[in-house]
Amino acid sequence: MSNPSALDICRTDLFTKADELRQRFPPTVVEKVLRIREMYNWFISNPDASDREFAAEIMQRHGVAKSTAYADLAIVKSLLPMLATASRDFHRWRFNEMIMRTYKKAAAKGDTKTMERAASSYAKYNRVDLEDEQAVPYDMIVVQPFTATDDPSVLGIKPIPNIQQRIAQLIDKYRAESIDIQDVEFEEADLEFDQLFPLSKNSDGEESLLQ
Repeated sequence: MSNPSALDICRTDLFTKADELRQRFPPTVVEKVLRIREMYNWFISNPDASDREFAAEIMQRHGVAKSTAYADLAIVKSLLPMLATASRDFHRWRFNEMIMRTYKKAAAKGDTKTMERAASSYAKYNRVDLEDEQAVPYDMIVVQPFTATDDPSVLGIKPIPNIQQRIAQLIDKYRAESIDIQDVEFEEADLEFDQLFPLSKNSDGEESLLQ
């Protein structure tokens, strides 16, 4: 089985911790992935930069050859569409990196107040103070019982007293007002279709209306 390419690894583990990468991949591959990660962030921060500026930046930072710089550029460009779907993961990673750098610098200076604020921000952002969400016990969910009713009070509507009597009174009232209306039975239309719409046959024997 062939080893995954640097591009494949970047697509799945671009923001994986360096220590974990070193446990899973060869040192040369890890070095490349970390370099791609750094330049990926630089590319996002400098969206107007040209290919030449990108190559010059990576050559100056990492001392790589021009061919390697442009190969890294190709990988970075292929990863950019991931930003639309993984932007939240990217910004979460960036925030954690910033907080950790702040914490380490504060620890080196013995600045316990800044250390405490950084640790608090890290815990709050990563929600480490909350318990893991539990799966919903669907087998224990009771189906809500529903019963049909004509009582409008269940909707907060005050019922009309003697509603059935009121309905009967209205029916009698409107029936009396429409006493002149007569029901007429359906009758077939007495039309001479043969005279009104005569048919003729064409050469193929098909019937059609005369024009």
